[in-house]
Amino acid sequence: MITAEENVDLCRVGRGTLMGEFFRQFWTPVCLSSELVADGDPVRLMILGEKLIGFRDSDGRVGVMDHRCPHRCASLFFGRNELGGIRCAYHGWKFDVNGKCLDQPNLEDKNKYPAGTPAYAYKTCESGGLVFAYFGERQDAPPPLPEIEAIMGEGNDANIALTHRDCNYMQALEGDVDTSHLGFLHAGGIDGDRLDLSDPEVFTVTEKSPKINVTTTDFGTMYSAQRDAYEGQEHQRYACYLFPFWVTYPGGGGLEVSKTVNAWVPIDDHSTMIFNIDLSRAEGGGKKSLKYTDGTPVSGLARPLEYLPTTTDWKGRWRPVKDETNDYGIDREWQRNGDSYTGIVGVPLQDQAIQESMGPVVDRTMEHLAASDRMVILTRRVMLDAAIEWRDEKKLPDFVDHPEYAREARGGDILVPKGTDWLEFYEEKMAAIKAGKQKQSAAE
Repeated sequence: MITAEENVDLCRVGRGTLMGEFFRQFWTPVCLSSELVADGDPVRLMILGEKLIGFRDSDGRVGVMDHRCPHRCASLFFGRNELGGIRCAYHGWKFDVNGKCLDQPNLEDKNKYPAGTPAYAYKTCESGGLVFAYFGERQDAPPPLPEIEAIMGEGNDANIALTHRDCNYMQALEGDVDTSHLGFLHAGGIDGDRLDLSDPEVFTVTEKSPKINVTTTDFGTMYSAQRDAYEGQEHQRYACYLFPFWVTYPGGGGLEVSKTVNAWVPIDDHSTMIFNIDLSRAEGGGKKSLKYTDGTPVSGLARPLEYLPTTTDWKGRWRPVKDETNDYGIDREWQRNGDSYTGIVGVPLQDQAIQESMGPVVDRTMEHLAASDRMVILTRRVMLDAAIEWRDEKKLPDFVDHPEYAREARGGDILVPKGTDWLEFYEEKMAAIKAGKQKQSAAE
């Protein structure tokens, strides 16, 4: 059971909060690289409760900074992105991507403030089609970017989808580490007897009460959901939580090829931006659609989200058309008589409806947790303990300065002989994958 005080600590993300200060010590994805155009419009970004602007200068460099001009606090969103910097529309002060003041044209005595007054800018980098910002204490020498496979692709190799969700990041993230809901929320209406049993993924539908195995790791936590499969075999479904908000999940097919990750980035205490990154399909992997024995795909699972037109306000990007105001498009007839447990189309929208239905911040003191929640329980405790250690001892998980740990984190499905040790098998499989990559690199 989590206390009311622990729930507050877990969920609040602004400056000065337990989790907010912890999260700031890690690189955070803030937008797509393609959302920032050289000398284009500044973009409003809200991350961890901070109102920021993002822009790309004439040379293609990215800036992420407090939206307030340090002169009189006018918003730089209304500024002119031109000739190597952002110029405030109020008095013309101009700043480069590092926050350095380049010009103060309204001052009579230019020598009185020779260094200018810097804007509050953060370190940035780009990888895999994403812009990252570092909000922590090591602005002069930030830690390395974690080597998560899905974000290490070149350019725009990965399939990336962003989605705004109107709830606290934690109840959204917990959906990724709660595997038993899959057989109900997403697949509860599917007739398992009609499924094509040649696809091992069917066991996530037919076996609704898996054994949940969990452990702590160098990068955070991980689980396997163990289900009976074909004679003499078990189906293992792996996923990993990585500090501070990443989850590698089984969305990219088998364990050998899966390179999928979600980042559950807090916008503020009450809303989240989901960064869904899938490199598997670009490399020939990717999860296949479940099918019935007659070859017909199971309906209602893989429908992509439709988005509202982008607006320029702080929460105006990547908002789904279907939301609480239209009950997420629920079709009660389909729910009653079709193959949908919810009557809501698509896994992402089904998750959104349930997570937002809990309220902006769920009251976890009202929960009654069970054995199926072991990964949720462990992940909460590991996160709180790590954040407390940072607050009290200024000690971060080793993962911060060991980006290679992330290469040990994959989500995926695999069949194993019955009685196989789940963790020992995973470690051996990951070692074999790593050795195969090294052999391939040497050959190239």
